Amino acid sequence: MQQELEIKVEKGQPHLEKLLQIKQLQINSLLEVTQAINENFKSDALFRIYEFILRAQMGVNRIAVFIHDKEWKCISCSGTEFSDKEFRFPEELLETKEIMSLKGKKNKYLRAFDMVIPVYHRDEPLAFSLIGDIHSDSNDSLEEKLKFIQTITNIIHVAIENKKLFKTQLDQAALKKQLELAAQMQTMLIPHNSMLPNNKKMEMAAVYLPHHDVGGDYYDFIKLNKDESAFCIGDISGKGIPAALLMANFQANLRALITQDHSLEEFIRKLNDKVNEIAKGEKFITLFLGKYNTKTRVLQYINAGHNPSILVHDKKIQMLDQGCTILGSFQKLPFVNVSEVFIETGSMLVNYTDGLVEMENEAGEYFESDRLIEFAKENHNLKMDKFNNKLLDTIIEFKGRKIFNDDVSILSCRFL
Repeated sequence: MQQELEIKVEKGQPHLEKLLQIKQLQINSLLEVTQAINENFKSDALFRIYEFILRAQMGVNRIAVFIHDKEWKCISCSGTEFSDKEFRFPEELLETKEIMSLKGKKNKYLRAFDMVIPVYHRDEPLAFSLIGDIHSDSNDSLEEKLKFIQTITNIIHVAIENKKLFKTQLDQAALKKQLELAAQMQTMLIPHNSMLPNNKKMEMAAVYLPHHDVGGDYYDFIKLNKDESAFCIGDISGKGIPAALLMANFQANLRALITQDHSLEEFIRKLNDKVNEIAKGEKFITLFLGKYNTKTRVLQYINAGHNPSILVHDKKIQMLDQGCTILGSFQKLPFVNVSEVFIETGSMLVNYTDGLVEMENEAGEYFESDRLIEFAKENHNLKMDKFNNKLLDTIIEFKGRKIFNDDVSILSCRFL
């Protein structure tokens, strides 16, 4: 094409030389933009190149660019009386699907410009470029100039959108890695079934199903001395990494305090102080904690606003619901009731979190504690791991296609 134009110039057509220069300038501009994109220039640098091309090479004296980032905002405005910050997005631009004249527009911002160039991805608007005071000459028609400006505009905005998508992917990958690490940390803190007692005195098994990769449920078993051990199950308000971090801190404080020579009332009051220090009133914890003596067969317990644990012996049910308010809701606990229960041989205790009884099925019904109690009566003679697995199968069948909407934890114990 260039050779053809040069031949015609020799035959006395000098305006084609000017046209060739214009086309060469446009090609150079495209190369400059492409090189900047390939070298991963920042978005503001790309916009500076874009503005330079429009002003210096295309003869555009007024420019305003709007992009959508959660909301529409002006990221560049020059040649007008308005600043970037005061330039409000004209909502009527959302009706614009192609290059359109702004002549006759009543909006005070739009009146300063001649044309709008929209950038769409499928049916979603990505950006709008407003241009005005466009210098044109006979060698390059306004229509041709607008087509080139549209090309440059699309290249710039698509490149910036791709940068945003890439950053989002990086952020998501980093978050996924953080969740994986948090899940590994949580797995180390919560005892596996192999770490729970399974001997002539006690048989214990657990199930833990976090709603997300990490959750806010917590259970534990601590051997205190030859005859005594403590176990607990709790639910931290909230989900995800914040709940997991609070759970880790809570576990450390619980294990430190339970091994000290405190009564259960002193223990729970000190534990409430620790929760207040950590959570600062923004989160709270429900907890059931039991302290069992295999020699006296006495179970001391405190229920701090948690779902009542279910004690089953020969199909007789006792709900362990005495204790105090949830931890972290008061600076000082208003009351603490420590209860004691004599444990008959072969009794079973079912500890659980509210994600179990609040499981919803497709009909909008909840599993509720009544179903759990009936299940415990009918299956109390099973070994604890088989009891938990059968209970898990039951709630999965109950929920049908509904998803788990909360963490689910079960800590079952047989006193032998």
